[in-house]
Amino acid sequence: MLQSRVLTFDNPESYAAAVRATDVELLVTSSGDFSAELIQVDFGRLLMQRGADSLPRIARISSHSKRAPIVFLADVRQASVQQNGVEVAPGEIIVHSAGATSHQRTEGPCRWAAMSPTSEDLAAASAGIIGRELTPPSTTQVIKPDPRRMAHVMSLHEATMHLARIAPGTLAHPQLAKALEQELVQAMVTCLDAQPLAERRSGVRQHSRIVARFEDFLAARRYEPAYLAEICAAIGVSERTLRTCCHEHLGMGPIHFLWLRRMHLAHRALLHADPAIATVTQVATEYGFWELGRFSVEYRALFGESPSASLHRPAARAGDRQSWKRVA
Repeated sequence: MLQSRVLTFDNPESYAAAVRATDVELLVTSSGDFSAELIQVDFGRLLMQRGADSLPRIARISSHSKRAPIVFLADVRQASVQQNGVEVAPGEIIVHSAGATSHQRTEGPCRWAAMSPTSEDLAAASAGIIGRELTPPSTTQVIKPDPRRMAHVMSLHEATMHLARIAPGTLAHPQLAKALEQELVQAMVTCLDAQPLAERRSGVRQHSRIVARFEDFLAARRYEPAYLAEICAAIGVSERTLRTCCHEHLGMGPIHFLWLRRMHLAHRALLHADPAIATVTQVATEYGFWELGRFSVEYRALFGESPSASLHRPAARAGDRQSWKRVA
């Protein structure tokens, strides 16, 4: 049964959790009101998604081992993004390695599109379309397809998402849905029949592995504060090396990244705490903020409200909305 849904968010955590075929963690890197939209169409064998988010952010993306996700920018006029420290422009495709983790950084609003067949379905479809089996690469790659082929897959993707938004009942026709899925798969495979862009400069892959160890350390302590000296000792690198890798992949040094992470952990804790029991002081000190006046000023600058206002928000978050459409 084909399924589609349209979701809107004002919470980056909920937005990240709703993305399918990958596990995503988002860290918003600037102040402002966050908003996002996610449209998903599941044909059964092919999963399609289209997302739009409003603020600069760093995404830690772990693809599922049985899927072969590809991602591209949905708007040819938007700015490039950084994928593992490499610039990805409109018209290029990120081909994820199965089960791998990567980092994507944006400097402003981002509109992205994704298609995720299973690895087995990709191999079978490509054998029939181009005469050879395509499989997920051993490491995440960026390819630049023929512009006409890329324009075709972008147009099909946009048209499908448009139907899911305004006329999901159209997708209820089995023959139309089957024909659309087949055309999408063919367009995707012909785009993937391209050579990856030139090998990255020396050292970047090693830096990717260091950042992966850094993120794995933080993931194991997802809701705990972490500090630079213990991280460097645990992952076996110097502070200087970690600083270079973080600037390359995350756009900031490790100290600022850890501060930003602790701020978001405190923000999450305040939103989920019971104001009858918890206090701002307790939450701030739990996440390593000892100068409470400075914490309040920086918190307001980042999140647009005082820590006390976050603590006293209603427990039910009203901003995330979704609508489901299921069609036979």
